[in-house]
Amino acid sequence: MLTLTKHAGTGGLIKQAPEDFVVKEITSRGFVLQPDFRYDAKSLGMEEAPEGKHISFVLQKRDWNTVDALIAISKKLGHGRKSIAYAGSKDKKAISVQLASVYHSMAFDLSTIQIKDIKINGFWRSNGVELGDDLGNAFEATVKNAEHAERAEKIVDELGGKMPNYFGAQRFGDRGNNAKVGAAILKGNFEEAAIEYLTGTGNERNEEVRYMRTELKEKLDFKHALEHFPRYLRGERTVLTYLSKYPGNYANALKLLPRGIALMFVHAVQASIFNEELEQRIKKNDFKSALYAGSDFYGFPDLEKRGVNWDFPLAMLVGYETKEEEIGAYAQEAVQSMQISREDFRSKGMPELAMKGAYRPLLVPIKELSYKISNEEFWLAFSLPKGSYATMLLNEFIKSDNNT
Repeated sequence: MLTLTKHAGTGGLIKQAPEDFVVKEITSRGFVLQPDFRYDAKSLGMEEAPEGKHISFVLQKRDWNTVDALIAISKKLGHGRKSIAYAGSKDKKAISVQLASVYHSMAFDLSTIQIKDIKINGFWRSNGVELGDDLGNAFEATVKNAEHAERAEKIVDELGGKMPNYFGAQRFGDRGNNAKVGAAILKGNFEEAAIEYLTGTGNERNEEVRYMRTELKEKLDFKHALEHFPRYLRGERTVLTYLSKYPGNYANALKLLPRGIALMFVHAVQASIFNEELEQRIKKNDFKSALYAGSDFYGFPDLEKRGVNWDFPLAMLVGYETKEEEIGAYAQEAVQSMQISREDFRSKGMPELAMKGAYRPLLVPIKELSYKISNEEFWLAFSLPKGSYATMLLNEFIKSDNNT
């Protein structure tokens, strides 16, 4: 993946410990949530809703992914996954602070909930939190074992306050095959999609699981695989359970996956096309676009403000409503290489995964960027819009695609 900066990299490693990566959500009103700070609705410019059916709260977590942390809290309240909501998902290997809510019709003191590495930094009655109720995130990242930490200063200068808005490796799954599964689903090849989901071994770090996936690909013995796949592979076991009873019915097996997981496959296809377009644009230093986004009050792109004389060049996340003229030459090449079409995004076999298409900035601003350099280590603080990946900015410094 090409970087925007041409200066040689620092090298180094990120996320060696959760403390090396701090994520602080920026609320829709522009407040940056700080670790270990006590909040209430008023301090965040919000209003309590005494008659509301939800409890909003500030969640601080260490080495938890967002959904698992919220599920753990909801279980303490006697509720399930559908009772939880959050503005944006945060990294697992990190210390993060964010707004969230849980359905609970009765008054409850959330501070009494005790879960290891989870803190409740204030709570109040509300009508709940919705996905997207944030502007972005402020980060503090420590890069260790950097052989050339001194290069960080020149890279900051070369960036000039902007970064390429690549999708990070997280979008493509731990094994890097989400886009391959998604493309097969969009083309209606559910057998290919299911088998790739179950047996793909790219980046599979567990040697025992790698062996099981390879064995399944060779023998297609779903009952045997179900007996041996570890229980933490819940999605795979869901598909295997169905196929062990109804072999060959791959579409129905995939439909049993939670919609959020299945959507990741299709989102990865869109992300793959976008990343390929962005890489080609960087290679040719071509960021001219037919459409641009303006800025919100915080200085981040506002996709509701679109025109030809705004600040941030836009590209398409291709979908079935995307107009032909909106798909530039770079994106067309990527679409053709994946052998899919706009119409495929209707996902006729699984219409619940249909994607209309959306806009995404090619470049985004880096706000409040500062740094400190010490021997073979350096520290960065910066803010990015929601949907932008801090790991992609860090890669501009480290010059490695291996950091996730």
